[in-house]
Amino acid sequence: MQKIYEGKAKIVYKTQNPEEYIIYFKDDATAFNNQKKAVLENKGILNNKISSLLFQLLETKGVPSHFIKKISDREMVAKKVRIIPLEVIVRNRIAGSFAKRYGLTEGGILATPIIV
Repeated sequence: MQKIYEGKAKIVYKTQNPEEYIIYFKDDATAFNNQKKAVLENKGILNNKISSLLFQLLETKGVPSHFIKKISDREMVAKKVRIIPLEVIVRNRIAGSFAKRYGLTEGGILATPIIV
């Protein structure tokens, strides 16, 4: 398979169909703007499982997505799409740059999740 993109959490490969890609979920984890790196065993498997379930749930509610099907523990097939460069972070605990930015103690539990 020909790799066309590799990011922090996924690798995207071409398929025989020019309108479909295979997405491989990695075990890599990063923190502090990629300054700290680690490999978390089975992280990719969990991310693929959770993502597949969420896309299937959205489909049952009439929300279309790029998801076609899960093909292995770490891989899914997805439609070719134009990506919107958007990152959403949900914080339940005070950590990292959020703690520094707002002068809060790391580890504290937030009363309500914050979406950044």
